[in-house]
Amino acid sequence: MKKTIIIIVAVLAVIAIWAVSGYNGLVSGEESVKSAWSQVENVYQRRLDLIPNLVSTVKGYAEHEQETLEDVVAARAKATQITVNPDQLTEENIAAFQKAQGEIGAALGRLMAISENYPDLKASRNFSELQAELAGTENRIATERRKYNETARAYNTMVRRFPRNLLASVFGFGQKGYFEADENAAAAPDVEF
Repeated sequence: MKKTIIIIVAVLAVIAIWAVSGYNGLVSGEESVKSAWSQVENVYQRRLDLIPNLVSTVKGYAEHEQETLEDVVAARAKATQITVNPDQLTEENIAAFQKAQGEIGAALGRLMAISENYPDLKASRNFSELQAELAGTENRIATERRKYNETARAYNTMVRRFPRNLLASVFGFGQKGYFEADENAAAAPDVEF
């Protein structure tokens, strides 16, 4: 009888250790995803912070390009209104966030294109520095999005693998969404000469 109790206690202890270890692994994985997401938000915020300076610089040289400048400011305002709670990193929420950020990218692209019409603007040191900062920020965005996707993939794999998936479903750990390529990214750009 004593042996049976010892065996039952030992089995329960092993299960308890496995459950605690598995739960803590899920918590660590989810926190890694949240941390990666905050880095994505940080680099997007850096881009948002550069926009007012860029718009002010361009405004001084290109007064009659008011519509383009207003588009950039409106896209920035819209993007600041869309936030994603790290606990709700679903495909849909990330897609909405990505769409708003894509609108900023398109507006900034138009802003950079009009700079070609203003040689004095292109020669401006301030504009050149802001343009370089923006290019660096775009590279950081791509890097942080890639890191987020890698972290989310590792976490999603952990959540879906047996037997940890049992713990994940019991404690409410769900899968996280990914950044995906823009639906227009597969189309070749129009080039006109």
